[in-house]
Amino acid sequence: MLISSYDHLKRDVRTYEGEYFRYMVLDEAQFIKNHSTAAAKAVKVIRAEHRFALTGTPIENRLSELWSIFDFLMPGFLYRYEQFRQDFEKPIMKDGDEKVSARLRAMVAPFLLRRLKTEVLRDLPEKVEEDRMVRFGQTQQQLYDAQVLRMKKILEAESDENFRRNKIQILAELTRIRQICCDPALIYENYDGGSAKLEACMDLLHSAIEGEHRVLLFSQFTSLLEIVRNRLDEEGIGWYEITGATPKQERLRMVNEFNSGDIPVFLISLRAGGTGLNLTGADIVIHYDPWWNAAAQNQATDRAHRIGQQKPVTVFKLIAKDSIEEKIQKLQEKKLNLADEIIGGEQ
Repeated sequence: MLISSYDHLKRDVRTYEGEYFRYMVLDEAQFIKNHSTAAAKAVKVIRAEHRFALTGTPIENRLSELWSIFDFLMPGFLYRYEQFRQDFEKPIMKDGDEKVSARLRAMVAPFLLRRLKTEVLRDLPEKVEEDRMVRFGQTQQQLYDAQVLRMKKILEAESDENFRRNKIQILAELTRIRQICCDPALIYENYDGGSAKLEACMDLLHSAIEGEHRVLLFSQFTSLLEIVRNRLDEEGIGWYEITGATPKQERLRMVNEFNSGDIPVFLISLRAGGTGLNLTGADIVIHYDPWWNAAAQNQATDRAHRIGQQKPVTVFKLIAKDSIEEKIQKLQEKKLNLADEIIGGEQ
């Protein structure tokens, strides 16, 4: 039996030449969702008689992710990607074609085995989710409106061709709008106009600590975690923090200390700490800012709501009212519906 990681596999792929395995199993198979990456290409060249893929999120953003996993499992079954894109992905995602969706569902259903937490973890405490809506103060609202206006002017001035070419710049502008929702201090030096969301977050943390709860706080912005960290220091509240820069041994040490100790707050970068951590010492999860798909947030929540959890878990999602964050939530719902439509139902 050989156990490897996706990173090691990319590096070692030539050493597998000439080898033939009876079974090959991918865990966290969403790591090959982009079929053009080195990791996806590496797993697909290894020869095995039987192939399995395990994942909680076979579709996070688009149908090409499911195609890539099936391209590992059964190459050619869902055709070449160009044909799959033309015959399935475009009609389903752009036109909402229910007939094509039903056809794809019927094709993949015999090869999918779906298990829900409620079916296999019957003793797991309940999970309650709450959207906590936050209204901007006057200064923050003015900055937000100004940035949205700037974005509109950029888009209006773009031709279709330039729009396609300048997607990175447009994404950067969207990120600035999202950062203003979190705390304008992320992009404006010496900003002192306050952040409605930061105050709402601190209120939640105080209430949790007073009730002897312990909290995981996720954000995709490490600079935002730094702002929260400084506030916690000012108020004498203990914390741990994991970001992409945290070494693996240090992560393990902090996880063990958190689960067995009484430090109340764990600050975690969404992308760095969304998988691979067991933090059942916490029973409250706060998502400071919404990610583009709900799957990443759900995986982060599962750091606490998993085997070994003894208490009910409460999940708070902080959402700036009348902002891009509400639109991101709608996008999340659309992507969740897409996944349920293709892989849901009784088989």
